[in-house]
Amino acid sequence: MTGDEDWLIYRGAGEPHDGIDRLPPPPRWREFGGLPLVEPRLGVDGSGGRKLGEQERAITYRADSEVTEIVNAALYLRRPLLVTGKPGTGKSTLAYSIAHELKLGPVLRWPITSRSTLEQGLYRYDAVGRLQDASLRQNGTRPLLRTGSGESPAPPSIGRYIRLGMLGTALLPQARPRVLLIDEIDKSDVDLPNDLLNVFEEGEFEIPELTRLPDDQAAVEVMIADGTDRVAIQRGRVRCHAFPVVVLTSNGERDFPPAFLRRCLRVDIRTPNRQQLTDIVAAHLGPETVAASEDVIERFLEDRRVGDLANDQLLNAIYLAASGGRPPEETRARLLDALLRPLSQPGQ
Repeated sequence: MTGDEDWLIYRGAGEPHDGIDRLPPPPRWREFGGLPLVEPRLGVDGSGGRKLGEQERAITYRADSEVTEIVNAALYLRRPLLVTGKPGTGKSTLAYSIAHELKLGPVLRWPITSRSTLEQGLYRYDAVGRLQDASLRQNGTRPLLRTGSGESPAPPSIGRYIRLGMLGTALLPQARPRVLLIDEIDKSDVDLPNDLLNVFEEGEFEIPELTRLPDDQAAVEVMIADGTDRVAIQRGRVRCHAFPVVVLTSNGERDFPPAFLRRCLRVDIRTPNRQQLTDIVAAHLGPETVAASEDVIERFLEDRRVGDLANDQLLNAIYLAASGGRPPEETRARLLDALLRPLSQPGQ
């Protein structure tokens, strides 16, 4: 890359590269290093542990120039990215595209509901399980762990009962940032965006159950969210080294407080035009499919003027029309009506 594109770390073209290593140091107010680095195992299958469906979505995603520019601004500034747009426009897929292209491992996905809390995102402490184990050991039905020759048996470490959440795992001090997808943040309780402010600003959190431990238990191994690996937490404090690539998606169902918006870079993913739809079809189903699907693409564009349609509805319709089944024309017309039914219509 040369000229004006030299600054681009994320290009949005679906080709993996090591551009993340060209990222300059963060602004002084976004530096978080200091704790020893940890490197959890991210998988051993060439995809870095990604599921096949996620890998396919990432490879075929194409970001337009505006989205690409805002993503790069978020990378340089180490700030969360708030992505808005209609359902089915690829808001969540953007996170998988960034992780795939920059080779940052599998995406940490935190799906938000009205019951989601900050603590759930950071870590979970199974106090009940620990009490049950202690009771069983006292009754002699569960063996104690041996600490060494001639020493008294000891109960399992408290770390056995702590698992980091998706947000907590993303904040581990790693040389390369992880990608965290906070999906549909607009579904959250009204307090969650404000609760995230301090974590986004400071890049750290504490696990009180570990900070209260004696000096001889300064380092405790806990589980991470996306695997069976364990990492050592020092003094109950987790602080990122490289701020994670945080992608928050919203369908625009609510407004967010100014303090929350101030900490995010915002981008709206627009519905794709004809050329972009053609590129999407070619990426997923092959260039040869485009010419045979012009009528379906035209139908999709016409129906989209009436109500919202998602990109995957078009892909489903074209796949069915181009598959070996080849339903009769009358059946095909009925199936297209069903597959291209608008998600919402004016007045509904």
